[in-house]
Amino acid sequence: MEWNESYNIGIEVIDHQHRQILDYINTLEQVKNTGKRDKIKEIQDDLIDYTQSHFSFEENLLQQVNYQYLPPHRGIHELFVKRLNDYRLRFEQGESIEKDLYRLLSKWLINHIQHDDQDYVDAVRDNMLSYLRTQEKKKGKGWFARFFS
Repeated sequence: MEWNESYNIGIEVIDHQHRQILDYINTLEQVKNTGKRDKIKEIQDDLIDYTQSHFSFEENLLQQVNYQYLPPHRGIHELFVKRLNDYRLRFEQGESIEKDLYRLLSKWLINHIQHDDQDYVDAVRDNMLSYLRTQEKKKGKGWFARFFS
């Protein structure tokens, strides 16, 4: 899978994290047919850890901007982590889950970015602009312009 600029939501730190998740998915794709279970386990563990870290960061950001749909967004994350952990358990029991996991990840990531994550962008942007305007009032003219030159 290649990153497409249409996947960007416009929040650089989140876009960077999404690209990192895509890199893990691509690494899984490269080794899924090799039978190297130790490498597959390593990628799977790294992907789960990084995804959970990303979700935590995203949820914290949404909490800070009082995003009204945070509870259902968090629920989507929790369900996805449960699915990833179910795959990990199946893998640990000896199942070959690599192809199914790759299919799930590649479809889910893009769908999640373009729908679920895109829904909160305006709330984050509006909150950030409001904060910057408040700071400009406190700190004087020109302070706000530094961020949008």
